[in-house]
Amino acid sequence: MKIDAGIGLPEASYRNELADIGARALTLEEDGYSGLLSAETSHDPFLPLALAATHTERIELMTAIAVAFARNPMVLAHTAWDLQALSGGRFLLGLGSQIQAHITKRFSMPWSRPAARMEEMIAAIRAIWESWQTGERLNFRGEFYRHTLMTPMFSPGPIDVAPPPILISAVGPLMTRVAGRAADGLVCHAFQTADYLRDVTMPNVYAGLADAGRERSDFQISMPVFVVSGFREEDVAAQAARTRRQIAFYGSTPAYRGVLEHHGWGDAQTDLNRLSKRGQWAEMGNLIDEEMLDAFAVVAEPHEVPERIAERFGGTLDRLQFYAGVRDKEQWAPIIEAIRAA
Repeated sequence: MKIDAGIGLPEASYRNELADIGARALTLEEDGYSGLLSAETSHDPFLPLALAATHTERIELMTAIAVAFARNPMVLAHTAWDLQALSGGRFLLGLGSQIQAHITKRFSMPWSRPAARMEEMIAAIRAIWESWQTGERLNFRGEFYRHTLMTPMFSPGPIDVAPPPILISAVGPLMTRVAGRAADGLVCHAFQTADYLRDVTMPNVYAGLADAGRERSDFQISMPVFVVSGFREEDVAAQAARTRRQIAFYGSTPAYRGVLEHHGWGDAQTDLNRLSKRGQWAEMGNLIDEEMLDAFAVVAEPHEVPERIAERFGGTLDRLQFYAGVRDKEQWAPIIEAIRAA
């Protein structure tokens, strides 16, 4: 199993943090991580990976995720093509749909039939790449996107590595099936229990793979995993509180209600959504009880974490990331190695 590390940028001291990305990426590569993941939250997800690419040689670089519908296929194709060339073939394009309110109100972009739109976006990006790599005329005509003009001045031309793999994030059955049918991998949402992964996500992945006549070996699955653990009681308590708040934040989103309903917790989503509309973010975490915390997070002593992760996700995940990162490298190094072996 591959173990990845996040390389996101905090809100404070953005300039200094961005300047340090290259050195941080090199350190994580030397520490043995398989990949660096950059998420689109309060900053651009691609720029940190461009800096990381120039300071590293082996580690994979992935957006996990970039908001697909905030952009169009041509913009994504150019950025991913350049990062793939710059990194020597180490870039993975991870895309997510986001939810309607963010697409229409934050990004002022169109929203309709997200699963179908995502599948067409993947096809459009690949058609653009094929045009650049082969020199053939670009002629993509779909329901949502049309790309029929590519002159030599605007084509970057071929690269000497394969096009980047495309992974998409999914929670619901329709988008998950699209991932299996059209993408190279799935970035599982952290708001997902092992039961939901087994009962809902994986059957739809396999259905999508069957639609496309592909095998599981053609596909990779990545997931950020909530882990509540530590070597001091106060650290564990603080981590549990942070995790409850994050679970509550995700649970307040109507699009993720199905995960809670799978466990019979649909009413909790209604309550969380109501509190979120009131801006009562601090109170929301109090609705996440021990049963819910245990379902979404691996809650264990540090030495028990590898076994618990193997029990939940062994044979399913190809790569994972600790949702909140690992703060004490020396203490966690043997544990991470045990997870990798498991």
